[in-house]
Amino acid sequence: MGHPVERESGEAARYELPPGQRLQRGWPVTHYGPVPKFRPERWEFRVFGATGDGEKRCWSHDEFAALPYTTVVADLHCVTKFSMLGAEWGGIPARTILEIAPPAPNVTHVMVWAEYGFSSNLRLSDFASERTIFATHKDGELLTAEHGFPLRLIVPHLYAWKGPKWVRGVEYMTADRRGFWEERGYHNVGDPWKEQRYSYQEEPGEGPEL
Repeated sequence: MGHPVERESGEAARYELPPGQRLQRGWPVTHYGPVPKFRPERWEFRVFGATGDGEKRCWSHDEFAALPYTTVVADLHCVTKFSMLGAEWGGIPARTILEIAPPAPNVTHVMVWAEYGFSSNLRLSDFASERTIFATHKDGELLTAEHGFPLRLIVPHLYAWKGPKWVRGVEYMTADRRGFWEERGYHNVGDPWKEQRYSYQEEPGEGPEL
């Protein structure tokens, strides 16, 4: 496709599994609730909350698709203990959104919103990682509806639930607030290399009170 590919440093790093994970061949479908129907004429991506200028930003599907595209080769680690290695994700870097719709200086976290009101909270530093990407493609092909078309967030260094399918927007927050699964017993941070699966594992300061 002629787009730049960003790779992890060293082949060995790409094929190391986090603790408790198993290698998965193929890509299982895992999600909560039905697959939403995509209606391009109604679809929009919003950035709201504590924005730098106090204004909300919106993009239609065509406008969002026209933003600078890149690819990242990265693994996907599901909290259900399977890992899919070396996938090429294509889409819009999260940093691009931060650049064109900057957050206010006191923003510390974001809430990523998806269809049906699903949400996932992230530290701003995780969202701003150079490898975090709003994916539209995997391995050069459009995502299927079951895997998140038209848009899913990929945060390679966290468990996959932290990157929702069917994303519709980002809320900038000046304090942390738990998302859908984080309110239901999953870890507020979700680092697979520390095996942060459940809220009972949280250390002081890793999340707001349940």
